[in-house]
Amino acid sequence: MRNSLIACAAAGAMIGVSLIAQQAPARDAQELEILPVHGSIYMIAGAGGNIAVSAGKDGVLLVDTGTTEMSEKVLAAVQRLQRQLQLREPPVDLHWGAETRGTLQSSLSPLPPTKPIRYIINTHAHADHTGGNERLAKSGRTFTGGNVAGDIADAGQGAAIFAYENVLNRMSAPTGTRASTPEGAWPTDTFHQESMKLSHFFNGDGVQVIHIPDAHTDGDSIVYFRGSDVIAAGDLFIMTTYPVIDLERGGTINGVIEGLNRMLDIVIPEFRMEGGTMVVPGHGRLSDGGDLAYYRDMVTIIRDRVQSMVRKGMTLEQVKAAKPTADYDPRWGADSGFWTTDKFVEAAYKTLVPKTPPAKATATTKKKH
Repeated sequence: MRNSLIACAAAGAMIGVSLIAQQAPARDAQELEILPVHGSIYMIAGAGGNIAVSAGKDGVLLVDTGTTEMSEKVLAAVQRLQRQLQLREPPVDLHWGAETRGTLQSSLSPLPPTKPIRYIINTHAHADHTGGNERLAKSGRTFTGGNVAGDIADAGQGAAIFAYENVLNRMSAPTGTRASTPEGAWPTDTFHQESMKLSHFFNGDGVQVIHIPDAHTDGDSIVYFRGSDVIAAGDLFIMTTYPVIDLERGGTINGVIEGLNRMLDIVIPEFRMEGGTMVVPGHGRLSDGGDLAYYRDMVTIIRDRVQSMVRKGMTLEQVKAAKPTADYDPRWGADSGFWTTDKFVEAAYKTLVPKTPPAKATATTKKKH
């Protein structure tokens, strides 16, 4: 546990969240880390939010796309991964990392000629996870039916972009005279139910997209690759700081906890060892079910402390002064940057304070004469 905490602390200083990630200096494509996770799933780190990549005989599927500024470097990293898989050369040394934690090994069998990016799935609307949508979608090609003749590129169709419908609502919402993001970056396919799944196996995986209501935002989804046994968590689970709760976009601390519990329902640990179901966090190092459980426990304990203070009638300033996060601050706290401990406590408090119902309008009645 001690070694794990030390590793967590070291990783926490490397990759920030949201605006911090967007403001980080650009890195060369060779500096983007490509880590094997399980089966056909890889993780690209260093482009903003972490990107989960499914690469294989069916093409490429991306979960999130990093920042706009890093989109060319992400595309170069994806192409580099495909070339190395084509040559049966592992992108990194497989004698360390996630592949040594479990019994499910990467399949580096010969691949057909490199195929394009087919799908992009967005876990939420923030720019450090969707900024590369437009460039990466244009570089890809979607599957098509019989109503398109010739090269699909002639039809102007790139990779399909999937997301929960609130992601499209957020990205297409006007800010002043224009939408908050260019139309080419918007999801092309949305869902509004509890979950959706691709209609076919992709690189040997059944792919399920599960909506988590009112958590980090009101548009969060996690992506579960059933064959490779990997969850891409987006910013619902991050290994760098306390949960980022976006109040303006419908985030709540109880929603975060519900989402963490939903992922733990899926996770199966490796017997008497680290590993089992692997989790790609929105930021920070690659994780497993143990990391996820510790994080869920931490958030739940802090939620319960703040909830108790709210029930006692304490104000926000009194709650902050009581320091409900004190014992976790050495690992998860931050005093500067986009997301701080104070902001986390404030967001938790505001989503736990009972909402005052609006006053009912007094109806006037006319006397009948």
